[in-house]
Amino acid sequence: MTRACKAKPIRTFRALCLMAVVIVPVAVTTPAFAQATPPSSEANEANNPLTPKITVNFHDQWAPQLYDSNDYTNAFLFRGVIPNAAFGTPQLFRYTLPIATAPTQTGTTTSIGDLNLIDLFPFKVGHTEVAIGPQLTAPTAGKDETGTGKWQAGLAAIVIAPQKWGLLGTLVTWQQSFAGSNRRLDQNNLAFQPLILYNLPRGWYLRSTATWNFDLQRGNYAMPVGFGLGKVKLLESGTTLNIFLEPQWTVSRSGAGQPQFQVFAGVNLQFPMKR
Repeated sequence: MTRACKAKPIRTFRALCLMAVVIVPVAVTTPAFAQATPPSSEANEANNPLTPKITVNFHDQWAPQLYDSNDYTNAFLFRGVIPNAAFGTPQLFRYTLPIATAPTQTGTTTSIGDLNLIDLFPFKVGHTEVAIGPQLTAPTAGKDETGTGKWQAGLAAIVIAPQKWGLLGTLVTWQQSFAGSNRRLDQNNLAFQPLILYNLPRGWYLRSTATWNFDLQRGNYAMPVGFGLGKVKLLESGTTLNIFLEPQWTVSRSGAGQPQFQVFAGVNLQFPMKR
């Protein structure tokens, strides 16, 4: 049996397990969820990346099928937002630390990836929420395959237009390498993430948030489209629990190793701010 044939049943089983882990907890109502039906405004707040609350996210991006490859990739993302008012200016400090699984010549390897830091300065233009700020990526990867080996810097911008029915918005980031290992390839990357979230009754919502990635250095890119389901619950403690699952399909791409199909899943926790 070939390596590809062995991998397919394993990937299918993993997909079913991932869906069960994400969907079952949100489908079961227990007494702990005393406020389990948030109104649209609170559902919007739970999904808005510019909500000024301490946020901890556990996300997983799994690509079981890659173009021109029998391999797969996975990134478990430990991500969060810390609101602050350093120097008297409101800011949202966002961090992302991945644990990545990447192909090697003999299989796959898993290790810490590169740490990404973004400091956003939010403001409003009419009813539209905007945030702009610098970003920095540090080469913290434990292995060559799970990181770039380069220090990178650039800009990030988020635009959110809240609606009565949900959210419209986008997250755009750009960064370029400026230091690091001379034996590693230079980096110049642009990412564009459309955000469409449509609220349903009882805290459920539909979502489409797939990220388009453009490697400006080599001309490669991947443009996926996602369609998923999420659930927002308000806990007795005041913490907001947000769980989602979003399959994503690549509709346009250039370059080998781009994902054909991905599953993006996660658990978000927003904690009430002390006054």
